[in-house]
Amino acid sequence: MTEYHLKSPFSEQDVRQLKAGDIVFFDGLLFGIRDLTQIYMFDQNHEPPVSLVGAPCIHTAPSLRKVGDKWEKICVGTTTSTRMERFTPDLIRKYGVRAIIGKGGLYQGSLDAMKEYGAVYLAIVGGAAALETKQIEEIEAVYWEHLHPEALYQFRVKDFGPLTVAMDSHGRHLYDEVKKEALERLPKIYRELGV
Repeated sequence: MTEYHLKSPFSEQDVRQLKAGDIVFFDGLLFGIRDLTQIYMFDQNHEPPVSLVGAPCIHTAPSLRKVGDKWEKICVGTTTSTRMERFTPDLIRKYGVRAIIGKGGLYQGSLDAMKEYGAVYLAIVGGAAALETKQIEEIEAVYWEHLHPEALYQFRVKDFGPLTVAMDSHGRHLYDEVKKEALERLPKIYRELGV
């Protein structure tokens, strides 16, 4: 396991060096997206008003307040990623996203796109919203405000992490590996319990 401190947006080389189990912190650009954001993009055919090339995207519906023409953070937490699986391959392939940040991982279609184009899934600790919020220095823009709290958010972050590389561009998927190991150990556990 290696610890990396990166700057976003990321290059393909940045993410290809990452291996499952590595720890990542980064500074720079971070986009917030969620289900409705991606439904608006992909199902309703709205092109993003900003380039996502090289960007990390976090699955979030943040609690923000608008004061004048600026947005202030209240709490920015992360949601489970699996229900957004259908959008992820095209986020990577069509828009050049290099990292997805969320909880719970994604499925094979996303892993295949990560391998082909050079992207990763970065797992964040559940319940860490207070830390995430602190690491967001500024809300630079909110696109598609009418979708708030599931708009497209452009954050500026500092020392964002720790994030675990849970799916890498080499085909490793930590969630699948842990599940496989647990299933292999289950018969022994049952025997020891007398079940």
